[in-house]
This record gives sequence, C-alpha cells and structure tokens, in this order.
Amino acid sequence: MTFDTLTRRDLLKLIGGSAAALAMPGLALAATAPAARFTCHRPPVAKRKFSSAAVEAEIARVQAKIGDPELAWMFGNCYPNTLDTTVQMDTLHGKPDTFVITGDIDAMWLRDSSAQVWPYLPLAAKDESLRRLYRGLIRRQALCIAIDPYANAFLPDPRGKTTLEWAQHDLTDMKPGVAERKWEIDSLCWPIRIAHGYWKATGDRAPFDDDWRGAMHLVLATFRAQQRKHGPGPYHFQRASAVPTDTVPLGGYGNPAKPVGLIWSMFRPSDDACIYPLFVPANAYAVVSLRQLAEMSRALHGDAAFAVDCEALASEVQTALEQHAVMHEGGEDFWAYEVDGYGNQLFMDDANVPSLLSLPYLGFCARDDARYQRTRARAWGGRNPYFFRGKAAEGIGGPHEGLRMIWPMSLMVRALTSDDAGEIRQCLHWLKTTHAGTGFMHEAFDQDDPAHFTRPWFAWANSLFGELIVQLAARRPAVLHQP
Repeated sequence: MTFDTLTRRDLLKLIGGSAAALAMPGLALAATAPAARFTCHRPPVAKRKFSSAAVEAEIARVQAKIGDPELAWMFGNCYPNTLDTTVQMDTLHGKPDTFVITGDIDAMWLRDSSAQVWPYLPLAAKDESLRRLYRGLIRRQALCIAIDPYANAFLPDPRGKTTLEWAQHDLTDMKPGVAERKWEIDSLCWPIRIAHGYWKATGDRAPFDDDWRGAMHLVLATFRAQQRKHGPGPYHFQRASAVPTDTVPLGGYGNPAKPVGLIWSMFRPSDDACIYPLFVPANAYAVVSLRQLAEMSRALHGDAAFAVDCEALASEVQTALEQHAVMHEGGEDFWAYEVDGYGNQLFMDDANVPSLLSLPYLGFCARDDARYQRTRARAWGGRNPYFFRGKAAEGIGGPHEGLRMIWPMSLMVRALTSDDAGEIRQCLHWLKTTHAGTGFMHEAFDQDDPAHFTRPWFAWANSLFGELIVQLAARRPAVLHQP
C-alpha cells in the first residue's frame, strides 16, 4: 500500500488514536489533557445531527446514578454519539427516511445501523422525534433489502453506483445503491430485531407497510435459498485482496458444506470470510429473528401462513444446530463457532455480534443456560485463539484487526451477559482504563498499550457502551454507585 492509494479507512487505522481530532466532530486532542479530562466531547448543539429531549433527560438521569466521574463522563460522550454524529434524516417517496452511517465510513450497514439506535428504544414511546427516526430507518432498511438481500452495506442514494473504494472491483452481482455485497446472515436479522423492538416499545404500526412486508418475505426466501438444498444459489463473491478473509474460495461460493438445514453465511459480522460456512452464532440469531417475524406477521398483517413458514424454518435451524453445532470435550458439551455439516467443527469466538458470547444478549438462551456457560468459559480463555490477555486488559478480538487486539465490544457483551457483580466491575474498569483519554469506545486496542487503537469514531461501540450503562442502572445500580 502506498500513501497515494490510502483510503480514509486505511488512514484512520494507520494513525490510530491521533485520528480522533480529525474523525470525531467537535473533539479536540487538547481535551485529553489532565486538567480538562472530563470536558464534554460531544459536538456543539448546533452541529449535532439529531436531538432528542428524552435522550438528554436520560443522560442526566443515568449520570446521577454513576459514582465514578470518569465513567459518568464517558457515558455522556458515548450514549448520544450515534444521534450526535451519524444520523441523516430526510424524506423518501413522501415518507420519513433515516440513513445511519457507521462513523468513519460513510455508508450504512444493516447490522450497525440497527445496533447503533437499539439503546434508545425504551425512550421512543414518549418522544415523537425518536419515533420518526425509527420509522425512517425501518423503511430505509426495507428498501435496502429489496435492492439486494445479500448486501451488507448501502449508499445514501438508493440509485447510487459508486461503491466503497475497497469494493469497486468485487466479482459479484453489484446493484445500484449497494456499498458492499458481503453475504452475512445477521445483516437480515438485525433489521428484524430493531423492527420488533420498536413495535414492542411503541405499538406503532406506521412503518410496517406493504414495502416492509415484501422485504420480510424476501428475507425468508433468502434464508431458504442459502440452506442450499437445491444447489449453491445465486450468491457468489470474490475480491482481489492480499487479505484472505476478504474473499471467498471456490469461485466465490465458499468452502464445501453439507445441506443439513443450517443457513450458509459467507462472512461473519466482522465482514471476515467464514472458514466453515455454517456459522453457528448467526444461525442461532436467525432462529430468534424468524420467531419475532412470525409474531409480527400475525399481529400486524394477519398473515398466518407466512408466520407458520417463519416458525417452521426457525425450528428446522434450531434442530440442525442441536445435531451439528454442538461440540464435546472432557465430558462436556458446548457450542461450536462454525461447522460444515460433515462433522468438522471450529471453536473460537469473535468480538463482533452475533458471537457465541452474545447468545443470551440476542435472546437465543438464558444467561444461566448450562451449555452457554460452558461455551462462555471456553470463549473467554485459552481455548479461543482470539482471546488475548495483556497488561492493559483481557478480552476477545478477531482476525479483522489481528492478534493482540482486544475489542471493547467483547468487554461490554461480557458485562451485559453476566450476573456476577465482580465480573461486571472488572469489565467496567477495563473499559474505563483503555479509552486512551478520548472518552469514547474504539474498535480495538492493543492488549498492552491502549494508546494503540483502531477507529476513534465507531458509533456501534459507543452505543453499546451506553446501553450497558443504562442496563446496569436498572438491574445492577450498586455496581454503578461505587467509584
């Protein structure tokens, strides 16, 4: 790579922490000096992309419950970051339209955009501006799925033909409006999760029109096609890259797997290629999403036939998980990360959600489920090749940023899925001591040196941190009360 060919993403990775002042609106490096450590790092009010009175009140309410000033300051920076910096509100075809970028990448991932606004759902019932945001996002995501259910990321202009720089020469069936076309099961699960969560929080039926209904039928059809019972299906993807996880083998159709009822996924939620294409966490997520979709179909559209089809596929996938995705070791059983249906199984975990660690967070099982607990113990330890322990912290990373690089997201998910106050406090301590003075969460940091980090402007991680703090204020307030 030469400096002439650097993309914005490359530049941010190369300059790491020093990119914060460039990438985050309103953030100055001088604010990291000890005398001003707890100066608000949000953009000025006039430059914020979106404002919500309910969110501002929630920030004040929760901060009052936090005994540690630095933690309270971090929450104030992170919780509203998606709204402050990444939301683009408009109208499209006469209806609300919401486009949510990831932060330093000017495109909308179906996964990230859903996860970024998830923490504000409890406030939507009492804030019309938030309801408009969600209506617009649910509609935009339905439009994206209609454009291409196999794509993971989309452009602001649904007719745009300029993809992300690194995706311009991909060998796949690129459609206008698509930014990147990596097939990941979870890209279709996250929009169902946010739609179901919004409906449950507000009772609002407005965004669930015929366009949304058509997109959901396309979701089911895509999942069925990617069970590959009748051949490989229409999706293929290849990229000329020195990074093996950026492309898919065997003509772009992926490594061999046996059609056993599980859904193929060419990529993980990290956007890294799967080794075995039957990716277990995403199949588990699909089980949850299909049942949520069935519930909505019955209640909103009276479509019992479609609901039955969704439930049938959910049951088929769950049965196949039990038959093919369970590993045995030392007299104990636990979940595999990827399998091929022929008996080959891979154990690891990646920080990106869905992950094995996140299964209770997504609603697949209870936090105290015995098999999950056995899986969790192995994922957070030496059995996982992407578990790292260093001077700064311990946690899970993944191949996306390489060895030694811990993702704060893994610390947040560990705390969100824990009932152990000591474990939660330890995760909070690591999060507080590894933000490198920025007051924000990052993609990853070096296990020994938090000043070496990637993506200073990563809204999903900021939202997830805010969600963790709000949840702790509700279910574990004593943990937050202590400095």
